[in-house]
Amino acid sequence: MTSNRDRQRTAARARLERQMQERADAAQQRRRRIQMISAGAAALIVLAGTVWLVTALGGDDNDGKDQAAGDPSASEAAACTYAPQADPSASPAVSLPPEIKDVGTPPPGEPHTGSQLMTLTTNLGTIKVAVETANAPCTAASFTYLAGKKFFDNTQCHRLTTSGIYVLQCGDPSASGRGGPAYQYADENLPANRRPAYPEGTFAMANSGPGTNGSQFFIVYQDSELPANYTVLGKLVEGLDLVKRVAEAGTEPVPDSPGGEGDGAPKQKVTIISMTLSEVLAATPTAAITSPPAVSPSSAPAVSGSASTSAVPSGSASSAPPS
Repeated sequence: MTSNRDRQRTAARARLERQMQERADAAQQRRRRIQMISAGAAALIVLAGTVWLVTALGGDDNDGKDQAAGDPSASEAAACTYAPQADPSASPAVSLPPEIKDVGTPPPGEPHTGSQLMTLTTNLGTIKVAVETANAPCTAASFTYLAGKKFFDNTQCHRLTTSGIYVLQCGDPSASGRGGPAYQYADENLPANRRPAYPEGTFAMANSGPGTNGSQFFIVYQDSELPANYTVLGKLVEGLDLVKRVAEAGTEPVPDSPGGEGDGAPKQKVTIISMTLSEVLAATPTAAITSPPAVSPSSAPAVSGSASTSAVPSGSASSAPPS
């Protein structure tokens, strides 16, 4: 006989799959609109590229070879791609939703080795995360950049799930589940061969489909059965007890919540006062590390200048875990 707990898990997974499909459909419609607007500009770019290619092919082949050999950073610059949520070449210009906070994009040259220590100072205490920089370099670089821009300062953790899937979701400056930076990037470090894929203490990215990572993340406070679709950035080395206390307090009732009972804003408010990431470390951070050299705003990469809500389980700019 199927237990009530099994039914809750099955229902939670069904809700998650339904919401992910709805978000994916919405994202696809948004991309189609942007593609239609930018079609004319794209045609001009193709024409200009063709002219350039013909000219380049008629030149000295050695020039191109020497140039590529003399620029070892070229491949590194292309390693991580942070795609804008709106095509900057579109005409007329496409405006970003109000939930999106544009602070530019991370610069090239992100580290691909080692690890980092993330420190979240909250109104309830400190949470520390051993960041897998080597396994999730683009995600780690994005968080390092956003933290340096004070992107997460004074933001609320907007979602808690306490049935079927057990996560606290944060990282949306608008606390709406639809907010994030003005760029998105690909998935990394997916736990395809791990069961459970998201064990207690996991720090992972919320999204609204493949390649829609932004700033929203979720902390797993109890082993959760989720599809391996969410980038794992690291693991908590301090503060898991804090998250569990928040979960014990429960959720605020949300009328007509798509996630149902046990899915809503946490009753115990959680405010991220600040977030910092250490310089890249050779060894994996542990709870014993208490004073890492933090990346300050002044030393953070300069901006040249969404979001995707996250579903982790769910959110919508790139938001969502469970839902």
